[in-house]
Amino acid sequence: SKSQVNVGTLWRSAYQLGASYIFTIGNRNTWEKTSSDTMKTWRHVPAFRYADWDAFCAVCPHATPWVAIEMGGTPLDDFVHPDRAIYLLGAEDHGLPAAIVRACAYSVSLDAVREASYNVAVAGSIVMYDRARKRRQQVPFPGTLDTFR
Repeated sequence: SKSQVNVGTLWRSAYQLGASYIFTIGNRNTWEKTSSDTMKTWRHVPAFRYADWDAFCAVCPHATPWVAIEMGGTPLDDFVHPDRAIYLLGAEDHGLPAAIVRACAYSVSLDAVREASYNVAVAGSIVMYDRARKRRQQVPFPGTLDTFR
């Protein structure tokens, strides 16, 4: 993400929607203290920073498929989220590199009424919400999300 506010918003959404952690690849900004993280989610959801793609690949969890969030993929409405997954979001100005999309087990796109180009924090939040909602239909989801049934 090119904006620390985007990372803070994603971090907060990750906390609200039950993600295990967040991460960034590269050093486009510092985000340890961001005004958009009003819930101080750094206390609850770990965040990792990888210097580059190779550093990320060297430590990514075993048996956890990568899911590219990129235009032209399977529509999110039709996507069945794996039990374990790492969701990769590209920078707003140029998306994910084609080589990374090819390395992913899945590619998912977000529909739009107009242009399917979302702010990275919004895109990530939509995907996390969709995952939580669909998983709730399979297994009861503990916590406040039960009110959305």
